[in-house]
Amino acid sequence: MLEIVKELWAFLRTRKKVWLAPIIVIVVLLGLLLIAAETSVIAPLIYTLF
Repeated sequence: MLEIVKELWAFLRTRKKVWLAPIIVIVVLLGLLLIAAETSVIAPLIYTLF
Protein backbone atom coordinates (compact mmCIF):
# COMPACT_ATOMS: atom_id res chain seq x y z
CA MET A 1 0.00 0.00 0.00
CA LEU A 2 2.79 2.39 0.90
CA GLU A 3 4.52 1.65 -2.39
CA ILE A 4 1.43 2.71 -4.32
CA VAL A 5 1.30 6.01 -2.45
CA LYS A 6 5.00 6.63 -3.14
CA GLU A 7 4.56 5.87 -6.83
CA LEU A 8 1.52 8.14 -7.07
CA TRP A 9 3.37 10.97 -5.33
CA ALA A 10 6.38 10.59 -7.65
CA PHE A 11 4.08 10.60 -10.68
CA LEU A 12 2.28 13.74 -9.50
CA ARG A 13 5.60 15.48 -8.82
CA THR A 14 7.15 14.67 -12.19
CA ARG A 15 4.01 15.65 -14.11
CA LYS A 16 3.65 18.82 -12.01
CA LYS A 17 0.15 17.79 -10.94
CA VAL A 18 0.70 18.07 -7.18
CA TRP A 19 -2.50 20.13 -6.93
CA LEU A 20 -4.41 16.87 -7.51
CA ALA A 21 -3.19 15.39 -4.21
CA PRO A 22 -5.79 17.10 -1.95
CA ILE A 23 -8.58 16.12 -4.34
CA ILE A 24 -7.45 12.48 -4.30
CA VAL A 25 -7.25 12.49 -0.49
CA ILE A 26 -10.77 13.95 -0.14
CA VAL A 27 -12.24 11.43 -2.57
CA VAL A 28 -10.58 8.52 -0.76
CA LEU A 29 -11.76 9.77 2.65
CA LEU A 30 -15.29 10.24 1.35
CA GLY A 31 -15.27 6.72 -0.04
CA LEU A 32 -14.06 5.31 3.28
CA LEU A 33 -16.77 7.24 5.11
CA LEU A 34 -19.46 5.81 2.86
CA ILE A 35 -18.12 2.28 3.25
CA ALA A 36 -18.03 2.66 7.03
CA ALA A 37 -21.55 4.13 7.08
CA GLU A 38 -23.05 1.09 5.36
CA THR A 39 -22.39 -1.17 8.31
CA SER A 40 -22.78 1.22 11.22
CA VAL A 41 -25.58 2.67 13.29
CA ILE A 42 -24.89 6.18 12.03
CA ALA A 43 -25.90 5.28 8.46
CA PRO A 44 -29.15 7.30 8.54
CA LEU A 45 -27.24 10.37 9.71
CA ILE A 46 -24.63 10.05 6.97
CA TYR A 47 -27.23 9.52 4.25
CA THR A 48 -29.11 12.68 5.26
CA LEU A 49 -25.92 14.67 4.60
CA PHE A 50 -25.84 13.48 0.99
